[in-house]
Amino acid sequence: MSIPGDKPFQPPQSPLPVEPSFRILIVDDDPALRRTFPHVLAQPGRSFDEAASIGETIARLEQQHYDLVLLDYRLPDASGLAVLDWLVERRRDEAVIIISGEDAIDAAISALRRGADNYVRKPYHVAQLQRAVDGALHKGALEKTNRAMGLRLKASERLHRYLVESSPDLIFTLDAEGRFSYISPRVSSLLGFERKALLRRPFTTLIMPEDIDRACSLLAQSSTSLTENFNLELRLRCNHGINNDGITVALTASPMPTHSGGAGLYGVARDISERKRAEEIISFQAFHDQLTLLPNRVLFKDRLELAITQAQRRSGTLAVMFIDIDRFKLVNDTFGHAEGDALLRAIASRLSSTLRRGDTLARLGGDEFTVLLPDIKLTQDAELIGTKILAALETPIALSHGDYRVTASIGIALFPRDGSTAEELTRNADVAMYQVKRAGKNAFRFFEPSFNTHHRERIALENDLRDALQRKEFELHYQPQVSVSRRQIIGMEALLRWNHPVLGKLTPNSFIEIAEELGLIGEISRWVLEEACTQLVQWRSDGHLEVRMSVNMSALDFDRRDIVSSITDCLQRHALPPARIELEITESLMMNNAAGVAVKVKELRGAGISIAIDDFGTGYSALAYLQSFPVSTLKIDRSFVRALEGPKSNPIISAITGIARGFDLDVVAEGVEQLHQAETLQLLGCDIMQGYHFARPAPAHEALEWLRQPELLFGAH
Repeated sequence: MSIPGDKPFQPPQSPLPVEPSFRILIVDDDPALRRTFPHVLAQPGRSFDEAASIGETIARLEQQHYDLVLLDYRLPDASGLAVLDWLVERRRDEAVIIISGEDAIDAAISALRRGADNYVRKPYHVAQLQRAVDGALHKGALEKTNRAMGLRLKASERLHRYLVESSPDLIFTLDAEGRFSYISPRVSSLLGFERKALLRRPFTTLIMPEDIDRACSLLAQSSTSLTENFNLELRLRCNHGINNDGITVALTASPMPTHSGGAGLYGVARDISERKRAEEIISFQAFHDQLTLLPNRVLFKDRLELAITQAQRRSGTLAVMFIDIDRFKLVNDTFGHAEGDALLRAIASRLSSTLRRGDTLARLGGDEFTVLLPDIKLTQDAELIGTKILAALETPIALSHGDYRVTASIGIALFPRDGSTAEELTRNADVAMYQVKRAGKNAFRFFEPSFNTHHRERIALENDLRDALQRKEFELHYQPQVSVSRRQIIGMEALLRWNHPVLGKLTPNSFIEIAEELGLIGEISRWVLEEACTQLVQWRSDGHLEVRMSVNMSALDFDRRDIVSSITDCLQRHALPPARIELEITESLMMNNAAGVAVKVKELRGAGISIAIDDFGTGYSALAYLQSFPVSTLKIDRSFVRALEGPKSNPIISAITGIARGFDLDVVAEGVEQLHQAETLQLLGCDIMQGYHFARPAPAHEALEWLRQPELLFGAH
């Protein structure tokens, strides 16, 4: 291979047409956007076709080859990922630019992994879209040209030089002393260096200091062998003045003989900075809590197991702390989840400030934290940390509703005294924490074998639950679903409460999972439906004929063969119109045993009963199932409502309301706690809401007063 000289390089003209012709397919279910794109992207040699759905897109692709596909991420019949998969399966070479309103990085990563060339997030500037299209068409034309040139590579040095100098990668050769004898023009745009200034300069000029030793070692090894290639990830310096961290490249290098008889190097460096950043984000999210950015349960267990192994080798001691924030639920119930999240972040910061370097603080979920204290010499070391934690929480934490005083219950387990595995230590620290709770909270205790009563208490709760129906300890509370524009109650959601004789009023989160494990959920669900229907009959007799009753169903209910008949029989016994009952199911129910569940849902809908998908949008597969599940209502999850800031920053809610319109479904937003949330939801096309902003769940007699005087729910707003 000869190195290009100083003469200006002119690429061969025959493979590149003077007036390239590009066919572009626009895929979007918005007719206005399909009409707008050809105007803003028009250039000589470009022609445009359009499609409004996945099916129409694939039909066009089967008949015509395109240079570029502008593909909306969300389409009526599936996501744009289906088109990417179709192209990959058929080894098509169309360039694809995804245009999406999705904020989550998972959407971008999924698209890019499936072969998308670019990902443009809505809202975007026209210039941004034009640059993306120009770049994709240029890249596509270049790739086609490169393939054509590859067929003549051995016969044409001029053609080979064109491919090298047009490559998006950085291509270079080094002499036997490791100095640049050739470097492609890509170095200017990629790193900001002039290629002439680098010729005869050492390759290490471009390498970040931390990677120089590793690179020099491999270069030295290559000088002794002219046959072995090697691959290496390096960070290269930039001369742009805006990126002090440089870029990460994947370097593929081959030893190359030189005229002097030594061994030089032929190298290709590809910029993988974006991929590395995406990998780092994915890795961080897999092992850290997204709210506090602390290690999560998985990472904590990994570090604890490593610390146990090290302690065993040294015959050392370590401690595990289990921290539960006292009365945290009161904050969520009183001030809302946004304040609860702010409080958790503040608590995480306070806890971190008390620990030693090398200790690990993790959030297990909810208001539970764990701490790993490796290399403690005495029990007093753990006592000191526990005392510091309690002291750090004494100062009130400022929230938007005022100062809040936090206390914590802390259980401590020691290795090897209280357990030899991560599970044993964490469990026994949890048991010790529970003893602190029972003793009055705001303290710490070490585990003792006599504390290990957690299992017996669980058995007691199970026994109490078995008899709860017979003892008539269950009752229903009701939360209204209101139309804000009409200022009317359109429905009531029935919410189960257990009046435990010792523990007080319990919400379903405390016992439904146990009921499912014990096989009691079917009996409880039947009671809930029967009680809800009885109450609805009473309200209807009071003149409230249009109110609809929503009842939550467990996923296990749909495993029963008689689920449909038991529901329809209940409505017939109470002489209730089926349209006045709505059953709420979850996305996870649709994803598991979809075919069997779909049949039962269709039978229920055929009987006139409404079906709502609860917490819609928190899963990943619900949209695909809307075709086979004839649901009537989508309930926007409270997490999306909690994140509301303004109509332009809520593409998920906008997408859900758009989906609902496309499928002719009702939309209910749950967890509305603030006036601004209700106002923003209206702007985003959602009129039916429920949440603390209007009313908390209450017994039937209070719900009746709301039905008689709905203006009580709206107050001055």
